[in-house]
Amino acid sequence: MNITINTKDGVPIYRQIANQIRYMVASKLLQPGEEVSPVRTLALALNVTPNTVVKAYDELEAAGVIFKRRGAGTYISDEQSPLADRERRRIIEARIDTLLAEAHQLDFNAEELLDLVRERQLQLEKTENNGSENIDE
Repeated sequence: MNITINTKDGVPIYRQIANQIRYMVASKLLQPGEEVSPVRTLALALNVTPNTVVKAYDELEAAGVIFKRRGAGTYISDEQSPLADRERRRIIEARIDTLLAEAHQLDFNAEELLDLVRERQLQLEKTENNGSENIDE
């Protein structure tokens, strides 16, 4: 698990850990049934107290993202959580909001923006089908 902590952004560390695990589950970087790092291992890797990781894991367990097996570890829930779908949507909506704000500042209207998105999607599909073409061409 690749988790990074930013002590300057004002978000509590346990929440940063929980949010990043949610993102990894929503984006399928972590698969159902996959074991997550033990509390002590993750705490050492992030240079935080084990209690911080426990708090993050407790939040994730309460939300149904992970489950604990006493003495056997902590795992990503096997059931498709509605949280994962909501989190995927939340991530995309946040990126869309950013894109819309930038488009407005650059004086793009909605139709121009949609045309550009469709064009880029076609270029990405072409790249996926052809291998190594550069999408910026």
